[in-house]
Amino acid sequence: MNRPPGQRFGKERKCLFSAECIRQAACVISGEPTENIPTIDHKPHAAFFRQSGWLMVANIIQGLMAFSVQTLAKKISPAEYSIFVTMLMVTSLVPTMPLQMIFAQQTAGTLATGRLPQLARMIRRGWLLTFLLWCVVVLVVGAFKNRIMAGWELTQAATLWVTLAAVLMNLWMPLFSGVLQGRQDFFWLGWAAILGGVGRVGLAVVIVLAFHGGATGMMFGAFAGIGAWAAVAIWRSRDLWLARPEPLDRQGLFKQVVPLMFGFGACQFLFTTDTMYVKAFFPGDQMAPYGVAGTLSRALLWLVLPLAAVMFPKIVHATAKSEKSNLLGIVLLGTAVLAICGAGGLCLVGPLLVKLAFKAEYVAETIKLLPWYAGAMIPLALANVLVNDLLARSRFKIVPPMVLLAVAYGFTLPAMLHRFPGHLEVALQTLGAFNLLLLGVGAWFTWGVKDKARMESGG
Repeated sequence: MNRPPGQRFGKERKCLFSAECIRQAACVISGEPTENIPTIDHKPHAAFFRQSGWLMVANIIQGLMAFSVQTLAKKISPAEYSIFVTMLMVTSLVPTMPLQMIFAQQTAGTLATGRLPQLARMIRRGWLLTFLLWCVVVLVVGAFKNRIMAGWELTQAATLWVTLAAVLMNLWMPLFSGVLQGRQDFFWLGWAAILGGVGRVGLAVVIVLAFHGGATGMMFGAFAGIGAWAAVAIWRSRDLWLARPEPLDRQGLFKQVVPLMFGFGACQFLFTTDTMYVKAFFPGDQMAPYGVAGTLSRALLWLVLPLAAVMFPKIVHATAKSEKSNLLGIVLLGTAVLAICGAGGLCLVGPLLVKLAFKAEYVAETIKLLPWYAGAMIPLALANVLVNDLLARSRFKIVPPMVLLAVAYGFTLPAMLHRFPGHLEVALQTLGAFNLLLLGVGAWFTWGVKDKARMESGG
């Protein structure tokens, strides 16, 4: 009898050191696939901590590689580094978080209910549509190339084209990473992140140091790193998207995908857009310290995001099978402890890292911004956990308030920068305030609103 991935029966659930557990351990050591890691089993917490711990290690390594790229700022001018930070944020504007969570949710749900042919159709359609969308963007950018280069103070057209290539990889990477996340193949999801980081720093170092590539060379490294990550995820999920497809339930899919897109899109908007706004109000030499502080502070999220990333498909699986899951409290506590300790450690160690890795003229302003930036990331990390839990349970009532909050932030931030010219910290104070509001909204819909979906899912 064929069983959905992750499903366990009978006596297999009675022993932590069963033959299946021993086999999985051997797979990890040998590098073999581990798709059959259980989602809801007799010892769910042991599996959860093992998987999230591995993703944390992978994210730390990947983060160190990304930070190593930032140290190349010593080898290029402040203006070139400012261009690199801006172009990197352009790639971050791709809705990577919504794309990954949509495909993670669909993969976990379809595998739990045995609808693999529909999943194959969805993956193929998503792959094609993202490529067509990217082609439209390329045509628009080509038509307004001169105006874009003047507005962003680009010195080479090559920087723009390499950024567009990175954007394409940043569309495919979350799509297939979401498939791996949904099937709980966390082993290869972690390795994809590590290989992406290695590829990014390797090529960037060679191009900048050997060929004096500047911002273009650093962006080519970003393209190579994201491309390597996407390639691993595409290869590991080939059995799913190569399966014989069946027609999709378009109406049902639409009702699930749209709230996920807007909900996680609002989170990503708060996470990534501050640099784009600040760039419009400050010249390149002032933007460089802001970019350094942002790189260090966002590392806090990459440290704690694996907890929510592992939780999400497990709750989707449990909800699809009408099972209970009590992971929210554990994930929320772990995220709070790690984020607060990480922010405190960053404020203590950050100044030393800045002095060692970046130019002397960046140090004073970066140290001034670090506490504000790190503090703004803490409520966002906690809000992300609550949003993941709510949307995994299909409790979509939170989405409209989240979208309104993101829209309000989009209008408030430039207004504050205009009202208080020359104060970079104002951008971070505004970001921190809206992240706190998002956390409050998430807490209200988690504990303050009781609805039928919550009662049925046991949340």
